[in-house]
Amino acid sequence: MQAIDRVLETVLYAADLDAAQRFYGEVLGLPLDSRKAGLFCFFRVGSGMLLLFDPAAARTNREVPAHGATGAGHACLAVAESELEAWAARLRAHGVTIEHEQTWPRGGRSFYFRDPAGNSVELASPRIWGLPEPGDPGAPT
Repeated sequence: MQAIDRVLETVLYAADLDAAQRFYGEVLGLPLDSRKAGLFCFFRVGSGMLLLFDPAAARTNREVPAHGATGAGHACLAVAESELEAWAARLRAHGVTIEHEQTWPRGGRSFYFRDPAGNSVELASPRIWGLPEPGDPGAPT
């Protein structure tokens, strides 16, 4: 049996999917994969997916098991450490407040901000976990 090799998808919840789609598509520049009005919008993130569900709709009986959460969720998206300042500037230009900046014990830095639904989003160098950055030898493509 092969070992599990990555997180394939991460889920956050947003009651206003239009605002979520604008934020993740326009502000973060993620490509929209698919959307179903009133239920979800899905974005590609490298070799993985970020799924945004309306929390009320996700709790109803559908083709997959119901799920949902209350309160703010958290997702961390990887960027090269050399790009963090440019990302912070882009977010500020879109009126997004950087809540916290962190230098981590293993190396690498990250910063946190909120999406329109109040979820905590972090942009970080993979080095915070001792992993290669985009462009490093051995980094995922």
